[in-house]
This record gives sequence, structure tokens and C-alpha cells, in this order.
Amino acid sequence: MLTGLENEIGSWGEHPISSCEVPGALFSRKNQSGDRDSKCKGKGKGTPSMGVVMPKRSEWKGRRMKTIAEAKRPEPVRGLRASEIRYRRLFEAARDGILMLDPGTRKITDANPFMSELLGYPHEELLGKELWEIGLLKDEEASRAAFRELQEEQFIRYEDLPLQTKAGTRRDVEFVSNIYEEDGRKVIQCNIRDITGRKRAEEALRLSEERFRVLFELGPVAIYSCDTSGVIQEFNRRAVELWGRKPAPGETDERFCGSYKLFRPDGSFMPHEQCPMAEVIAGKIPAAFDAEVLIERPDGSRRNCLVNIRALKNDHGGIVGAINCFYDITVHKRAEKAQRRVEVLAASNRKLKHEIGQRKTVEQSLRNSERHYAQLLEQSRLLQGELRHLSHQVLSAQEEERKRISRELHDEIAQILVGINVRLATLTREAADNPRGLHKKILRTQRLVEKSVEIMHRFARELRPSALDDLGLIPALHTFMKEFTKRTGIRIHFTTFASGRIGQLDTNTSTVLYRVVQEALTNVDRHAHASRADVSIQKLRRAICLTVKDNGKSFQVDRVLHAKGNKRLGLLGMRERMEMVGGSLGVESAPGQGTTVCARIPFGNPSSRTPLHFGRKRSRS
Repeated sequence: MLTGLENEIGSWGEHPISSCEVPGALFSRKNQSGDRDSKCKGKGKGTPSMGVVMPKRSEWKGRRMKTIAEAKRPEPVRGLRASEIRYRRLFEAARDGILMLDPGTRKITDANPFMSELLGYPHEELLGKELWEIGLLKDEEASRAAFRELQEEQFIRYEDLPLQTKAGTRRDVEFVSNIYEEDGRKVIQCNIRDITGRKRAEEALRLSEERFRVLFELGPVAIYSCDTSGVIQEFNRRAVELWGRKPAPGETDERFCGSYKLFRPDGSFMPHEQCPMAEVIAGKIPAAFDAEVLIERPDGSRRNCLVNIRALKNDHGGIVGAINCFYDITVHKRAEKAQRRVEVLAASNRKLKHEIGQRKTVEQSLRNSERHYAQLLEQSRLLQGELRHLSHQVLSAQEEERKRISRELHDEIAQILVGINVRLATLTREAADNPRGLHKKILRTQRLVEKSVEIMHRFARELRPSALDDLGLIPALHTFMKEFTKRTGIRIHFTTFASGRIGQLDTNTSTVLYRVVQEALTNVDRHAHASRADVSIQKLRRAICLTVKDNGKSFQVDRVLHAKGNKRLGLLGMRERMEMVGGSLGVESAPGQGTTVCARIPFGNPSSRTPLHFGRKRSRS
């Protein structure tokens, strides 16, 4: 039918093509009203308009040359040839498949390139085959049934027909076929449009719609939409739960919101015409984000909600409605209220704990004070006992000292004085009888008197050395140590610093230091059985330190100080004297190392003086 026309194609631009000029109906596309293309009526049954692929620029030159040759032919021939060329161009360039069949044999006589592209068959393989052989109809019987219907109706159409390509791929196509006459004989034309992409898009849209509907119904957020008049169009299950009622969709009495009543967060009444949905639809606000409202249900219960509203607009930007997504925050609000209450309670609890802590601190301080006062009271009782004991010892010591002085006076002074008296009586009697021996007896008597005077001086020095008052501490100590060594035979090494600060000490302090040296050396003589003693006076940063160390026997310091019935007042006396001037006394004694007595008296304010402590406890060995 069309054989030999391929080489007859002329210029594309010189012959405008209308779909209505194509002989026969190629394809029928419905318009929006459901009718077939009205421009193509009468040119066969349901002739369609279809897309055309422009020929390549390289083909235009050859076509134009052929057109010049055609122009030499007679006018009727040229018109027929031009119509055939236009048809062939549409046939070759169409993006829908076109098959030409012989009505008698039902075999394919021609196919356009897109059909080969769609099915995967070369053009030569398509020729001479029936439709069921190329996967259009499922079997030969179905193909025959279709042809019988086509012959009876002259037109058949399948909206969704499965097609299998040569590679076995399934495609969905829209199939239209009709019979028309050409040059006195009938021809079957089949138009096949690939709708696989559209079907997939429709399926994707259906699944999307289904997913949206599932989310819309099962989502935890309440959703509803309104049109421009505020009439509720759709709402989901959660919205009904929050409203406590189910409004009738499209009911004009139900506008902007489906709740029974609305209230503002402060509790004031909010008419539906003033709710956020109404303001968004009216264009007063572009949208609402987390706006809080109070919904009252028909049963009187209220729910706190946050609403989020967005306007729905058409392609021109006009508002066509709005959608509201709102969710219940009643539990959250209650939790916030409970949290605030918990915070208040926590603050009160912290304050109470603080007060309890302060009270416990005060109670602990009181208990500590009570223990301290009890300790002080106990110490006071102990000190009182020690004071009474010391008083007894002082009285006893005084009595012993009186006895000693009495014995000394009786045994030495009294006897000397009696001797002097006897000798004076003798001198009186012998003065007349033996004047020559009188001089010797007087000399003896004078020596007794001198000895009595010396003893009296010694008693006076022991009671109060005059050198301490006349010459000072250092000379008085030199005199005492010289006499001590002469009397006891114990060597004494005395060192002191050359400073005028000692001269600045008051009389009481000098007396205390003198008595400490005196008592310490007396103890060395009486108890230590030492052969050597070192006495040193050192100047510290803010104090004077007196040290007396011997190489004799050691003793347990603490046991001697706290022994009951202790009649030795040496250590206690030294400690009491040091405390009188704000100083402190320390005693250390160890086997093989002797005993060390350290007295420290600070300069200046007595309150800044640091007490010393008694050292290790050792028994004399």
C-alpha cells in the first residue's frame, strides 16, 4: 500500500501537517468532556492528533531536491503524492505504535519504528505475524475474537491491555483499532500507546493516597481541613476524640472548628469566627504555629491543645482553604503544673534541709560546747585538786625550808655563836691569868664570827641573790655557777649571745630564768649524778630560749609530774614560774642522753607566746 513512498518524501516545511489530513483513524484521544477529537470527525472513526518528531536537518536538502522534481508532475498527482508523504511522515515520526493489518489474514503488513522500539522486534520480524504472536493478545483464540468484534463494530478499544516484549518485559498499553477502506479495499489500522509510565504513576499516586489516608486516620495528631467559607471538609479519628463529637462533613453550621466550645489560654471565651483557623482563611495571619487554645467537649471536660494551621493555595496563590494539625497537651500542661509544684516543694525541701543542717550544726556546736565545758570543768576540778595539792606541797615545802633553815641555824650558826660565847667567857677568865695566849684565842673567835657571817651570806644568796638586782641576769648566773661547781664538783659550760636584749628583760623575767637555772642544776646535783652540764641562752626570732642539758641519768617526765603524793616541786615550780611570765617549759629525758630542760620566753606581748611541751617519758637508769 505504502511501498515505494520512502524515496518520495519532500520538504517538511512546505507542507503543514494536520492530524485530520491523515487517511484513516490513527488513534483516538478523549478530551476532558469524554468526546473524541472534534476536529478529526469525518476522517475515519476516531482519528487522533499525535506528536511528531521533526526530521533531521541533514534530510531537508535531499527532500527539497525531490520536491523540485515533483513540481514538474501534473497537479493531481502532486497533491496525492504530498498527502502520502505527509501521512508517511506522521507514520514514521509518531511516538505511538502503528500497525497495519490485512483483514483477511489478520497478519501485519506494516509497522512504524516506534512499534519496533516498543516490542523489541526488528521491522522485518513484525511483518507477517498476527497480534497474539507479538504479545499483544494472550492467544490465537483471543485474537480471532477481537477480529470478529472489529469486523462487526468496525472499531475496538482496550483501555488497559497487557503487552509482552520480545525480551519478556511486561508493558501496559492502550489499544485502539478500526477498519477503513483505502483504494477500494479494507485495511485494519491498530494504534498502540504505551501507558506503563502512567500506570506506574497512577499506582504510585494510589499508594501515596493510601499511605496518606492511613497516616491521616492513624496518626497521633488531630487533623481537619476547611474550605474558604470555613466549612469542615475532612477530619480524622484523633480530631473526633479531642472534640468529643463528630461533626457532619460539609455541614454549613459547622464552621472553622468542630469543637463544642473554644476558650483562650486565659480562660476567656473564643467564638469560632475568631479562632486561628478563621484568621488564616481570612488572610489576617499567614499561618498559626503552636497557638494554644482550650477545647471544651459536650460533656464539659476541657483539653489544652496546640494548633498549627497552614493555608491551602491554588496555582495563582489564592487561598482555597486551610488545614489544621492540632495535638493534646493537657497531660503536658498537668506535668508542667506538677513540675512547678515539685520545684516549689524541692525548694522548700532544700530550705528545710538547710535549716535542718543549720540546726544540726548548732546542736553539734552545743554538744561540742557542752563537751568542752565539761572538759573545762573537769580540768578546773583537776587544776583545783592540783592547786590544793600544790598549796599543800608549798606549805610543806615552806615548813621543810623552815626546818632546814632552823637546823642550819641551830647546827651551824647557834653552835658557832655558843662557841663564840664560850670563848668570850674563857677570854674573860683568862685575860688576867694568861694575857699572852689571849691574842690567839681572839683570832680563833674572829674566824668563827667570819664563818657565821659567810653562812648568813650563803643563806641570803639562796633566798635572794643581790647580784641579780645589782648586776643583772648574766653576772648573777656566772656567780651561781662558779659557786655550784666549787660546791658540787660538776663542770658547767655556759654560753649566751652578746645582745642588749637580755638587759631589756624585766625583773620578774630575769628572776624566773635565774630560778629555772638554779632549780635545774639543783636537780642535776641531787638526782642525775652527772659530771657535766651545759647551760645556754639563745636569741630566737621573737623569744629567748634557755637550755640546761646534763649527761646524767634519765627519768620518766610524765610519771614524775603526775605522780600522786609527789613532794618534788622542782619541775612543777619551774613550770609555774614560766607560766607566770607567759613562757613555757619543756623537759626531755632519754636513756644515754641525759635530761634537757628548755625554757622559752617571748619578747613583747605575752599573748603571742607559744607554750612548749614536755618530751619523751623515760625512767632513770
